[in-house]
Amino acid sequence: MRALLSVYDKTGLIPFARGLEELGVELIASGQTSAALVEASIAHVDVASITSSPEMLGGRVKTLHPKIHGGILADRSKPEHLADLTANDIEPIDLVVCNLYPFSSDPSIELIDVGGPTMVRAAAKNFAHVGIVVSPDDYDPVLQELKEAGALSSATRGQLATKAFAHTAAYDAAIVAWLQDGGPDGSTEVADTLLPPTLPLVLERAQDVKYGENPHQRGARYRIVGERTWWDDVEQLSGTALSYLNLFDADAAWRLVHELSSDGGGLPAAAIIKHANACGAAVAESMERAFSSALEADPLSAFGGIVAVSSPIDAALASLIAEGPQADVIIAPGIDDTAVEILKARRKATRLLAAPLPETPRRQLRTIGTSVLVQGADQIENLPSSWTVVTSRQPTTQEWEDMTIAWRVCARTTSNAIALARGGKAVGIGAGQQSRVVAAELAVTKAGEEAAGSAGASDAFFPFPDGMEVLIKAGVTAVVQPGGSVRDDEVTKVADEAGITMVHTGERHFRH
Repeated sequence: MRALLSVYDKTGLIPFARGLEELGVELIASGQTSAALVEASIAHVDVASITSSPEMLGGRVKTLHPKIHGGILADRSKPEHLADLTANDIEPIDLVVCNLYPFSSDPSIELIDVGGPTMVRAAAKNFAHVGIVVSPDDYDPVLQELKEAGALSSATRGQLATKAFAHTAAYDAAIVAWLQDGGPDGSTEVADTLLPPTLPLVLERAQDVKYGENPHQRGARYRIVGERTWWDDVEQLSGTALSYLNLFDADAAWRLVHELSSDGGGLPAAAIIKHANACGAAVAESMERAFSSALEADPLSAFGGIVAVSSPIDAALASLIAEGPQADVIIAPGIDDTAVEILKARRKATRLLAAPLPETPRRQLRTIGTSVLVQGADQIENLPSSWTVVTSRQPTTQEWEDMTIAWRVCARTTSNAIALARGGKAVGIGAGQQSRVVAAELAVTKAGEEAAGSAGASDAFFPFPDGMEVLIKAGVTAVVQPGGSVRDDEVTKVADEAGITMVHTGERHFRH
């Protein structure tokens, strides 16, 4: 048996090569892989001695040779292939161990691997006869199977080939993305970098979940190969395994709470999410007050929800949260040991997560059957400094603050949406309604007496004055909305006649 080793990532290389050597496998190596084997005193043959050609062009050419690729690609079930090997004095290669230059870590022309992908694809194509290993994670299983069976099974070779093609596909996708963004000097940039002509994505399974949205659906979390997300650095401190919906809702909660804290100048913020919509959100001088205020908005809906807080959880905050409704997930920048024990004692099944800051995505992808919709991520950048007051009365300082909170919450709520905020907290949220009037009615009903004196937000314009009239009747004194309706003047007139203030953002935030 002969094995060709040519790896950039040398993690686990020496133990693996030594294990192959002990099994009597003849080793072939190139470049720095050969140097590593020499240093470890592992017997092998250098590629150059087989090809009778030295490495050249700064290492760009070393394995691209018939004596290498003929040995890899020969179909041993075909007599004519075997005859070609004999005629050209080429010996078959049974195992290729190769991983590629780490292009994504430092994109450059020199890190575009040519020989590596060629070897990987050649071995993967000929998996009926050749094994291909592209990941150090497979070293031990491959070595164990060789020890026990003397050869890799057809099933194993097929599985390894699948991984190999995924490996080269991800590599090529990373190169395409880099070139589309301009490459080394900007000369390759496509006209539209957000929505380019092609969007090659290769995803790897990063996390298993018990099931999808419902028990009869399978589910998992994937990520772009080679790109870690904030979810990869989340530490689960307690509770049962995370579900598909836990991930979906916790992501929404974590992003909202950081937006609220950022708008509040770094003040503590809390958000309680149910079915990806906020049922409570608040900013306050203390974390305990922020959580209590968020809970006050809709304690009934908070049961089984996601609690997100912007500051680490200590014993005092843990005791307060534990007294509230059952939470499926509690997520914070950190949870100290005492707090963990307090929450575990009260809520054994609750998932406790310590999480880093969420990244800001550039694109959002959503499937519709077998098609994919792609758009730029919905970033809320036009806050009060760019809003326009369209009524006679100007907002008070408190109304500006409450409109900002209401606008943030409303933008992250399923459309049609209306959100009311008062005194730094959401007091009523109407989500996911076909009618904006009904969304307004839900919001004021949930707010109850706190609707009076609150600020309201609408994620899109009021097409008629009726939705505004619902808010005015409930005592809302300030409203923020995108504007842009052909009836804006009618809606503004209703607001002016009621003596309330209204501002336009010029930007809507539908969320489906």
